[in-house]
Amino acid sequence: MKKLNYILGIIFSVFISVIALQSCTTSKAVITGKSGAQLWGENCVRCHNSPSPVDFTDEEWKTIGLHMQVRANLTKEETEKIIEFLSSAN
Repeated sequence: MKKLNYILGIIFSVFISVIALQSCTTSKAVITGKSGAQLWGENCVRCHNSPSPVDFTDEEWKTIGLHMQVRANLTKEETEKIIEFLSSAN
């Protein structure tokens, strides 16, 4: 009986983990529909105060964007949209 409860507990834990992971993924359609400004507002302020778009040059924003793509787990499309938005201020 203990072995059955143990197996059921593992199955339940895996099931809950799969559901939790699926809820963390963002569909491509949702990303595609968002502007660079929206993505910047939703992602950058999660961890720090967002600098003004005019604080950095276009080249600096590209470097920062690539760094933050890795740090913030952004997709390439999200990063490109954010960089485009930030660069538009220069």
